[in-house]
Amino acid sequence: MQHEFRFSNEVHEVTLERTPKIWTFANHCAHPREDGRVRIYFEDGTKAWAHVAKVGDVWWVHHSGHIYTLERIEPGASADEQHGGLVAPMPGTVLEVLVSEGQSVEAGQTLMILEAMKMEHRVVASEDGLVTKVSFSAGDRVEQGVSLLEVETNQ
Repeated sequence: MQHEFRFSNEVHEVTLERTPKIWTFANHCAHPREDGRVRIYFEDGTKAWAHVAKVGDVWWVHHSGHIYTLERIEPGASADEQHGGLVAPMPGTVLEVLVSEGQSVEAGQTLMILEAMKMEHRVVASEDGLVTKVSFSAGDRVEQGVSLLEVETNQ
């Protein structure tokens, strides 16, 4: 499954296969344990232990004396700090567009309503800003990950 993580202020796309007992990334494998330890088997045959904890969407990884933080970027999250590119969290149909280009919006305001899997999903502004682009209209079908609208956040 495709995931996006933010590490060292850069976004990385990662393909991660996961079963309850093993995670596979590229040609490396990891076996998570109940106590937060992960046994890692690298492609070159070496092995290592890491300690992993998840807080919200952030994974804290302690490995070989270093601590790494990896923030998982959820589908539908803002694209960057200044321009919020709001994307479809799953395939569906646009039921209603509640804003137009040039409109000011407030954090928490519903911008668009999607229907997916017989449920309504509200796309909301994460911060105050200005709608700079609306890419779809009511009745349009959307695929997961497409940009629905863009909001430039207020400084």
